[in-house]
Amino acid sequence: MDELDNRLITRLRHDGRRSISDLASDLGVSRATVRARMERLERSGAILGYTVILRADAVDLPVRGIMMIDIEGHAADRVVKALGGFPEISAIHTTNGRWDIVVELGAATLSDFDAVLRRIRLIPGVAGSETSLLLATPRSTRAALRAS
Repeated sequence: MDELDNRLITRLRHDGRRSISDLASDLGVSRATVRARMERLERSGAILGYTVILRADAVDLPVRGIMMIDIEGHAADRVVKALGGFPEISAIHTTNGRWDIVVELGAATLSDFDAVLRRIRLIPGVAGSETSLLLATPRSTRAALRAS
């Protein structure tokens, strides 16, 4: 990726619904250039898709948390696949250190949250876990628009 790709991606992160015309104007290139760049980034897998970023309190899952998971043996791929089937999980991260996987999850109530944690702990290959509730989100990061 070059500087133009990075600038394009930054703008798409900030607003994935921007028109190709707006992006081209903002970046100082033609619409054809923007379209070709986006198609190439999608084909290469650099851009996997486009999504909506919701304010945490706008979602019907007011009980949110981070769960750190310890995986036994070589079961990480199976566990990640199983976790992918949980609608309560918004993100799955592999990591280093004490924990193998970190998931972000949410539920409507504490009882529902507890039930999700229990179901996750029953996945074959999950050796242990630790969960922290998210109390407030004073700041959430988004791609910063840099002057170009």
